[in-house]
Amino acid sequence: MSGSNQQARQQSEQVPQHLLQKEFGKVYVRTEGAVRHVEFTVWVPELGGSEAEGWQTGVALDASASMKTWYGRNLSGAVPEHVAEEYKKKGWVKEATHDGRRVFTFTREAYDDAIARKFVKFTDNIVEPLARDFIAYLAGQLDADGGTTFIYWACGSDGSAYEAVGDFTEEQCRKVDIRGPQKQTFGNGTRLTPAVRYFADRFQDAERGLYVFLTDGRLDDIEELKRYSTDLAKGIAAGKRKPIKCVLIGIGDEIDEGQMEELDDLDTGTDVDIWDHKIAADLRGVNEIIVELVDETRMVSDTPATIYDASGAVVAQLTDGLPAKVTFTMPATSAFFELEIGDKRIRQPVVA
Repeated sequence: MSGSNQQARQQSEQVPQHLLQKEFGKVYVRTEGAVRHVEFTVWVPELGGSEAEGWQTGVALDASASMKTWYGRNLSGAVPEHVAEEYKKKGWVKEATHDGRRVFTFTREAYDDAIARKFVKFTDNIVEPLARDFIAYLAGQLDADGGTTFIYWACGSDGSAYEAVGDFTEEQCRKVDIRGPQKQTFGNGTRLTPAVRYFADRFQDAERGLYVFLTDGRLDDIEELKRYSTDLAKGIAAGKRKPIKCVLIGIGDEIDEGQMEELDDLDTGTDVDIWDHKIAADLRGVNEIIVELVDETRMVSDTPATIYDASGAVVAQLTDGLPAKVTFTMPATSAFFELEIGDKRIRQPVVA
């Protein structure tokens, strides 16, 4: 992807994942006066040939304090007042002073009893099944060694530490316990650059790298990360580094998607596109993380295709077949386009 394409994407709006027809990977729209510029990629669920070779892969999970809920480490519910009085009589309530205020906390016995009596329960661990799916897919389908590296990031006092858990095969990852870091503490910040640097340095001799990062919130080091990503892209463009692709996946309901899009459309001034982003709730499958790995010049089908605007007028004819990436223009009043290939016609909205 050229630097000019990245600049154009920064000026474009990306059609949300939940509005995408299953045949499309991404759709970008930019309106200039009476003209609407459209770029779409075709979703190719599997890499082929040289595209599928030589990968080192990794999955990195946000371990900032806010993630405890998503790891199933927090309790939800409430202990009735009469039960709390019962706990006090048993000595299961501790009193302390913090910042000049009296604070009461339950002991482990109280928590165990409250859980057993179903007054409170642990939150669901939504990270574990998702992480296992990503690790299994990468290890089984892409990784050259058949094992995907798994780490926690955003650990420690300022969120800049990470904890390397190990390399896991497709079979091994189904048994690994994923509930947060064991050696590091949950972090008081969310800093992603150290984790990206870990993979880039560890696998700098790999033919290519694909690294997936899960987060639930806003990055505290976004400017540092953009600078580091730009340096990576320039090194790759100059032939000093091997290609790297990073995918940032948001989970939960406090995701800063605007920040994720900043990374996705980062203009590095090169032909290299480091970042892609996804929202976990909108993923159509774990293999959607490879959307931007497909060679955009690749021909997806040799069947001729036609693109129509909302009025039914032809806006593009692809007589040689359907490539992985297509760009065209249509009237700014057109709220959708239709791709006709063979006996199939697919309508794709371009406005919410």
